[in-house]
Amino acid sequence: MTVWSVIGSGVAGLAVASELVSRGAKVQVFDPAGPPGPHGCSWWAGGMLAPWCEYENAEEPVLRLGQIALDWWAARTRVERRGTLVVANPRDLPDLRRFARRTDGYSEVDRSKIAELEPDLHRFTKGLHFMNEAHLNPRQALRDLYKQLLDQGVEIHRKLAPSRLENAIDCRGLHAREVLHDLRGVKGEMLVIRCPDVTLTRPVRLLHPRMPLYIVPRGDGIYMLGATMIESEDSSRITARSMLELLSAAYALNPAFGEAEVIEIGVDLRPAFPDNLPRIRRLGHTIYANGLYRHGYLLAPALAQGVADLALDNKHSEMVDEDRA
Repeated sequence: MTVWSVIGSGVAGLAVASELVSRGAKVQVFDPAGPPGPHGCSWWAGGMLAPWCEYENAEEPVLRLGQIALDWWAARTRVERRGTLVVANPRDLPDLRRFARRTDGYSEVDRSKIAELEPDLHRFTKGLHFMNEAHLNPRQALRDLYKQLLDQGVEIHRKLAPSRLENAIDCRGLHAREVLHDLRGVKGEMLVIRCPDVTLTRPVRLLHPRMPLYIVPRGDGIYMLGATMIESEDSSRITARSMLELLSAAYALNPAFGEAEVIEIGVDLRPAFPDNLPRIRRLGHTIYANGLYRHGYLLAPALAQGVADLALDNKHSEMVDEDRA
């Protein structure tokens, strides 16, 4: 029986391994960094399954393929299906109208409906509720996938993959740039804060002129604030401007966030191709699955399905890069 060797245990690698196992394939995983943790880009994600909101500034495949993610993840980890709430301050309502024109799948909400959905945001007068969207805890999702693979008998090797390996699937993100020369890193910065004085139950996006903010509840008064997208490959630390603007935007959402404790600062590099869409390339004995950009948890299921189609059935999905493969 063919053994497929997945290299990398970030969200792409674990999703690919999970999809292959679900189709009856025999799989092993290689990652010298070990189980999921702060060393991986996937650790610092927001975990929003928000294809309709993301379509505001993304290509059409993000909307269409992203919808696969909701049920795929729900079969593997806890998914909160409470939608996404988008709001703006009165002076920024033109931005809310522009956002509405560029998206769909929402209902318009007024002050009373906003207060019903999120009582701590009652001061906002207009918003958009994307009721079919969802979110997950990315760290728990990674841990769940990792444990499920172990429970299914998948060997996960905490070492480098052998250099000559047949039937390999490379999901190493930016570490694959020695082969994928058109891959670049895009810097993202985020904060994790604790603010028990504010209660939010779903992701909220604030349309802010300097720093559009999303905030994702993690439970117990903990929130993830994110995230910047900077064309830079310096992942050493967050910039003062980014931290200031993230916290200022949170304060504009609810002044109680001014008393929040910053408990984590995350900086990562998201792997991206020039069009910011993921690609699957088969080069020799290796399939490369990469380029999830800012859509890791949203597009990883579609990427995994495309890899499984190619590996097991030689079926070419739209993510297969024919010009390079």
